[in-house]
Amino acid sequence: MTPPVETALQDKTALQDKTVLKGNQGSAVDTADPLDTHKAQAMLKGLSDPIRLRVIEQLGAGERCVCDLTTDLQLSQSRLSFHLKVLREAGLISDRQSGRWVYYRLRPEALGALQQWLQGLSISCEARSSCCDG
Repeated sequence: MTPPVETALQDKTALQDKTVLKGNQGSAVDTADPLDTHKAQAMLKGLSDPIRLRVIEQLGAGERCVCDLTTDLQLSQSRLSFHLKVLREAGLISDRQSGRWVYYRLRPEALGALQQWLQGLSISCEARSSCCDG
């Protein structure tokens, strides 16, 4: 949960530069709830494409404008937009509009939820294998 002070600062910034924060509307992942198999599947599908992995790597350095991503990844805007949509719907990234520009950023809480889900799966596998080592 975002602290009230940080939320107030974000709201003030949004009003000053007429920025619209879109968050993860329509995303398959609400990280307030524990990750279930369906949500994990959507996130893993989002990460299953080499282009989307490159986008994630680019966003790992911080928020980026679509125009910068198209240049850096050498992709057409329509092709990049498709992959950004998949990542956004999987809940892995969020976007905000500032004027005519759209900026994307990673959702670290979503990546953390996926990491916890994978760790739980690993622990479950280890527990099963130790009971069969007999």
